[in-house]
Amino acid sequence: MTSTRREGHSAGYNGAVERFRDDEYPMLRGAVYLDHAGTTLYCKSLMERFTRDMMSNLFGNPHSASASSQLSTSRVEDTRLRVLQFFNADPDEFDVVFVANATSGIKLVTEALRSLPAGFDYVYHQSSHTSLIGVREEARNSICLDDPQVEGWLKGRDPFSDDSDDRPLLFAYPAQSNMDGQRYPLRWADQVRHAGSSRTRRTYTLLDAAAFVSSSPLDLSRVETAPDFVVLSFYKIFGFPDLGALLVRREAEDAFSSRKYFGGGTVDMVVCVKEQWHAPKSQFLHERLEDGTLAIHSIIALDAAMDAHQQLFGSMADIAAHTAFLSQRLYYGLQSLRHGNGEPVCTIYSPSPERCSGGAGPVVAFNIRNGPGAWISLSEVEKLANLKGFHIRTGGVCNPGGISAALRLEPWEMKRNFSSGFRCGTENDIIAGKPTGVIRASVGAMSTVSDVDSFTEFIREFYVDDKLPPTPLEATPKLQLASLRVHSICVYPIKSCGGFEVPGGVDWEVRPEGLAWDREWCLVHQGSGQVLNQKRYPRMSLIRPFLDFEHGQLRVRYTGYTPADVPRELSVPLSQNPAVFRSSDTTRSRSSRVCGEEIIAKAYASPEVNGFFSTILGVSCALARFPAGGQGKGMRHAKAHLQKHQIAASAPTVSIPGAFPAPPSPPDSDSEKAIERRILLSNESPILAISMASVDALNREIKRNGGREVSAAVFRANVVLSPRLSQKQTPYVEDTWTSLRIGSHDFRMLGACRRCHMVCINQETAEKNEEPFVTLSKTRRFEGKVFFGTHMCYNPNEDAMGTKHAQFPIIRVGDEVQPAWTCGEELSC
Repeated sequence: MTSTRREGHSAGYNGAVERFRDDEYPMLRGAVYLDHAGTTLYCKSLMERFTRDMMSNLFGNPHSASASSQLSTSRVEDTRLRVLQFFNADPDEFDVVFVANATSGIKLVTEALRSLPAGFDYVYHQSSHTSLIGVREEARNSICLDDPQVEGWLKGRDPFSDDSDDRPLLFAYPAQSNMDGQRYPLRWADQVRHAGSSRTRRTYTLLDAAAFVSSSPLDLSRVETAPDFVVLSFYKIFGFPDLGALLVRREAEDAFSSRKYFGGGTVDMVVCVKEQWHAPKSQFLHERLEDGTLAIHSIIALDAAMDAHQQLFGSMADIAAHTAFLSQRLYYGLQSLRHGNGEPVCTIYSPSPERCSGGAGPVVAFNIRNGPGAWISLSEVEKLANLKGFHIRTGGVCNPGGISAALRLEPWEMKRNFSSGFRCGTENDIIAGKPTGVIRASVGAMSTVSDVDSFTEFIREFYVDDKLPPTPLEATPKLQLASLRVHSICVYPIKSCGGFEVPGGVDWEVRPEGLAWDREWCLVHQGSGQVLNQKRYPRMSLIRPFLDFEHGQLRVRYTGYTPADVPRELSVPLSQNPAVFRSSDTTRSRSSRVCGEEIIAKAYASPEVNGFFSTILGVSCALARFPAGGQGKGMRHAKAHLQKHQIAASAPTVSIPGAFPAPPSPPDSDSEKAIERRILLSNESPILAISMASVDALNREIKRNGGREVSAAVFRANVVLSPRLSQKQTPYVEDTWTSLRIGSHDFRMLGACRRCHMVCINQETAEKNEEPFVTLSKTRRFEGKVFFGTHMCYNPNEDAMGTKHAQFPIIRVGDEVQPAWTCGEELSC
């Protein structure tokens, strides 16, 4: 149906619904219901019809010969036939098994295939509902495919390399995604069977039609191309009753041949004294599968539901045309919303109605950004929607594959979110700058144009920023001492081990406790619980971690000598999978110590993992993790503070490049007190920065005294700064900075970094030297202590709060750096 014809048809349909809706759906007064993908609404005439039927007839248990029993049996079988007719299915080719809901139908098929002698293999589509995904736990082998992979399979590329001809294969997919309304080809069922026809392996197909049939006709008239199994829930079509069905193609009934369980009503004879034997019913499949007493009252209500539904709305084709028109109106209405700066309000994940080759159901899944680009919390949207009378769905909507694809969430990110405490329905629904779910609005047979328009207006009223907000760079002017840039970024996933250098062009997240993935792991002495460090075990510098985000692994390689029986590399998951750690009862919550501070870290249980590190270092140790968000001994705070030599009354004067500025006289006042900021396993602060100008000046002094230059790597900084192009920078001027702007983000300087002998360990060879500590002792000693580099932390800009940048702060190699220094007591001039 063309758009113009659909609009004309819908206008008449919409007018009819407007006329009867107050009477038939009194519960909708003052409310806009947009969660028809969850369940649609039951009408008044249905409930009245069902009540009259119940009050005027006596329905008994169908497992009897009484008149009331026979009446129930007759009505159930009449309704069973009517269900087949509703889907245009030939009773000679299909059977209907009544179940509680679509999930129960899926479990019934799973139970049967699991009982086959060889079990079954399972293939399911990425956009499957959780109930379909759960089938994989009962299969011998399982695999999840996206669209191109399914199409590849249909062209002959078998998804299983170890194909077993005696083990049947089940392919399951949704006719329509319950998350975004994307529809998938019904032809897949037939094509999959033909794809497997060249082998002896039996292939079954399962179609989850629950979301699809709520607003569209399902035609099963061509039995040769129909799915073997179809599951659905009637409450999604009619609102009531709470009943589902499993439609089975009779050619696929052999799938249930090995099903073991039986219940009352599904057997003709049972022997249990002295012998164990039973004879299952055999005339119809549904007689063998409908264990126990049927939900007779629900089935009778289903008959009334089909009558009322047809009387109010006509055919399913009429409903399909109307809901398609409404979903297009909603889609384009949300798509048209723009902030004052021209940026879109809604990020829509549902396919474009006019451009989707497979068609789209009446569902619009989206998220909202504010004017500066930050995501709006799902829970906050739902709270406000509830107050304004809108009924929508937010969250993961029981579709993990669809959510991960739409939001570009890698498996390790989803597991990390879970390990961090995220659960479906929790209010912490924006993590690491990404939403964890979607807002879903779905229309149904009794939805109207006014429902759609009022919801669009609701989004416009509360979430459109008409005025262009200032950009973060305009918020607070900073004095620029020199044109600097980020020369390199490095994180140290395992404390005191080698660094992982962030590739150029990669956005790297800045967290309150420091750069992402910096010092989350450590090596703990098995006897004392002390956290190991390079000062005692220099070979730790040769342990090189690599953050493999594609596979969600922390890969660790040792570059030194290893015995032949010890692997050179191992991997642990980036996600905080509880299964890989020692249980609390075995560790007895034993604490460890880092920098003299007592902590509780999660030790890995794997002998292979711990043996790898123990063999390399020659000491019995275990890998442990200290993730963010702990409490008590699972939490640490920064101890860095401004030193006396750093406090100056004014900006420094520019001296000859490479010269050492004279240390300013310390004031009489004490050093600035430590700031309460969380850290992980770093010694003193969230982030450590150094300047290449200072490294170069230090190396010139070392060479002048006959020494060998040192690499900047010995200082184990997170951020290395250098001048842009040919511009010059005064060495050690970082001592006078009070803040930095890197890109569009602000950082507060916490104080100079006190140095120990660890800077004398060559990070490439693990060899110990006397430099650079000897030269630092001569040139960078203040109050008897040696300093090089500066501590800092992320400092959210209040003027930039509520922006995309503030919600997910990042830095990258090459970012422009603007320092500021003290002017009296102000942070910037």
